[in-house]
Amino acid sequence: MFKKRNLLLDLTEYLRKNLRKGYTKESLRWALLNQGYSKLEIEKALQRADKELADEAPILKTKPEIEHKITPLYEDQKPKKSFFGRWF
Repeated sequence: MFKKRNLLLDLTEYLRKNLRKGYTKESLRWALLNQGYSKLEIEKALQRADKELADEAPILKTKPEIEHKITPLYEDQKPKKSFFGRWF
């Protein structure tokens, strides 16, 4: 049992480190499966790594402001006709 716990911690650390580097979960999952780890061990370690990474992420307190700006039509610019308006 002690070895499994140590294995889970090692897998979690490996996944966390590589997720920070930018590897996808799917690619890491396949790499570990090809190395002989069980799906259950990988899924447990992935869940744990996700939780640890989520705890480390900063919480955004402000919402981004989106500005909308409408530009007027120029005198020489005509509004475009619709697709069917061009045919008739």
